Amino acid sequence: MKQLSKPFFTCITLFLLSSSIGNSQTLKDFLNSKETPTTYLGVDFSQTRLIGDAGANTSDIASRQYGGINDVIINEPKKYDIAGAFQKSKVDNDIAQTVTKNMSVKPAEIISTNAADYTRLKEADITTVVKGYDFLGKKGIGILFVVEAMSKPAKASAIWATIVDMTTNQVLLTERIEGKATGIGFRNYWAGSLSDVIKTIDKKKFDEWKAKYGK
Repeated sequence: MKQLSKPFFTCITLFLLSSSIGNSQTLKDFLNSKETPTTYLGVDFSQTRLIGDAGANTSDIASRQYGGINDVIINEPKKYDIAGAFQKSKVDNDIAQTVTKNMSVKPAEIISTNAADYTRLKEADITTVVKGYDFLGKKGIGILFVVEAMSKPAKASAIWATIVDMTTNQVLLTERIEGKATGIGFRNYWAGSLSDVIKTIDKKKFDEWKAKYGK
């Protein structure tokens, strides 16, 4: 077998190193620039467990309520100010694939009586969720909220705020944030917890991310 030359290995090493640097700069640029092309991808309920609500109509939740929560976030941008929270001049919306994923959720898998399900996911689980997306050639950064659980006893949701490089399906940053649920009716109540998470990002988290990863 013909041996490969040292210059060949040097080129490969430099290529891989530059790719790694490019990915890190993508997050850095996103955190520091208001003009980074950014798309809001919606709320992913594919992993969600509804804890302590045994009487809930799970068929209605899967077929209608999850879609309703996604719709209200798009339709009320002042209340759910994603562009402001992530310090962007403009954020496009494309939640079609997320809505389709949510429609495939099996009603029998929604309800949980196990309080430990509120903290069962890890960063690797979010990476797996994102790998399952096909961004259809979209470029730039995507913002995705993956709901781990909605706890009726705690009156709160656990939500992974996730920043994605849509070109590579790479998770650039994901962090679990809890949001207090408020409002009347299933949709508004749990959408309220997303509003709380967005406010937390606006008031605190984005600046923390910028200080930690943006330099």
